[in-house]
Amino acid sequence: MKSLEGSIAAKKAFADEQLEEILLLVQWTVEALSGGNKLLIFGNGGSAADAQHMAAEFVNRFLIDRPPLAAIALTTDSSVLTSIGNDFSYDDVFSKQIRALGKPGDLALGISTSGNSPNVINAIVAARDMGMRTAVLTGGSGGKLKAIAELTLNVPTSHTPHIQETHLWVEHLVCQLTDELLYGELAKTESGGRA
Repeated sequence: MKSLEGSIAAKKAFADEQLEEILLLVQWTVEALSGGNKLLIFGNGGSAADAQHMAAEFVNRFLIDRPPLAAIALTTDSSVLTSIGNDFSYDDVFSKQIRALGKPGDLALGISTSGNSPNVINAIVAARDMGMRTAVLTGGSGGKLKAIAELTLNVPTSHTPHIQETHLWVEHLVCQLTDELLYGELAKTESGGRA
């Protein structure tokens, strides 16, 4: 029960403190995807799994049937990851992909529970330098990413499982609200029909 209560408390504190930032991330996601651009998502370990999970929700579907949306997890191509890690550095595995695949108008979303993952930092810097919008999901103090990314959504706890659980919750919320704004009831209300 203590774990459940802690997880709920982390989500509530995050939602209370970061509602404007959550809605801005949704807005940026909608603008990128509706403008023919893409979402590039990346992180390590559990955050890599989150990146893949979120990309799958956009490319396939979340709660409604709609056209595929352009999202790429930069954590999935083992040949790219291992060649960069072997020939250069693991710190470059995401930044090289950002430079190869990204363009202005795309949205780079880095995920790091500590906010200090060197490869996520390098990718956010590369995306920023290319004119992409940059957002990060972090925890604790927000780490170095807090000062580097254009938008930081920071879970106010240092307990890694609760940070990860909150990240998954907000990732699902971004998927749901993006779907609704582009193809669901909110889109019908604002535009008089489907987008």
